[in-house]
Amino acid sequence: MDRMTTLSTFTGSISPVGRRLAEKWSRQQATAEKSRQVLLNTLSVAFVNFYLQCMGFETDLEASDSWDPVQQTLMDIADLFIKNLGRLECRPVLENAQFVYVPPEVQSNRIGYIAVQISESLEEAKLLGFIKEVSIDNLPINSLQPLENLLKHLESLELQKATLPNQNWLNLKRWFENIFEFGWESIESIVFTEPVLQFRSSEEELRNSVERAKLIDFGIQASRVSVGIVVKVMTDLDNFDEMKILVELHPTNGQEYLPPLLHVMILDEEGTAVMEAKAKNDNKKIELQFSASAGDNFSIKIALGDVSVIENFVA
Repeated sequence: MDRMTTLSTFTGSISPVGRRLAEKWSRQQATAEKSRQVLLNTLSVAFVNFYLQCMGFETDLEASDSWDPVQQTLMDIADLFIKNLGRLECRPVLENAQFVYVPPEVQSNRIGYIAVQISESLEEAKLLGFIKEVSIDNLPINSLQPLENLLKHLESLELQKATLPNQNWLNLKRWFENIFEFGWESIESIVFTEPVLQFRSSEEELRNSVERAKLIDFGIQASRVSVGIVVKVMTDLDNFDEMKILVELHPTNGQEYLPPLLHVMILDEEGTAVMEAKAKNDNKKIELQFSASAGDNFSIKIALGDVSVIENFVA
């Protein structure tokens, strides 16, 4: 897709529709501080949405947590969902600011971060720059990259999607090479309700293991319920013919228990459930363990009511 070129920064007017919605949501907050936070976050997301649509990217405001009034109240969040690519965090800053604040809760599961300067009148905004990853709360604005880098990054992600027909199948052998697919983070990066103990094998022949975690969001249909999944793979360092795989589900977002009737299934390559478990009212964890041979295809299906998420793997 041919796209317009862009300058290092971009300035424009905030749409009246976006401004009215931001003001409406801000009035629903309990404190002046939270009201201001929601106002600026919503204006930022609305402006970035306009910019990326001008650049030819397909966005989905309704799929963004920042467009969910419940999530706005619970979190300091300003994400914009870009279809087929992921969530871009749009952090607001005021004029003459030297730093952009990035809350710890949004420092993972993002395809990037963009700083949005909001004018005092709340009628104009300026995109200051972009960065792919953040690991500190207060990011110096002078460390941002120009907007060209954002567009190149998004186009690179699009190209990966287009040229990798099997990208939906996660190759577990690559995990042992420290190559991980988008969304699969270190366990420390996912905010679980309780600490997740890392696996320690007691079997001498399993000298090598790797583990990753991912936040599973069931979306608006399931009232934005989310759970955390941990996949731990164990094998002999010199022999990938057999793998032992441990799958765990954990509550997130401060919930003490997993959602009732949460259903997890291990599917074989034919899509048949070979192992499954359901959460009851007081389950803090679900755990399934099984073996797979090199080249085996299997899937983990996590369902909540009529909404389900499937993760596909190759051993």
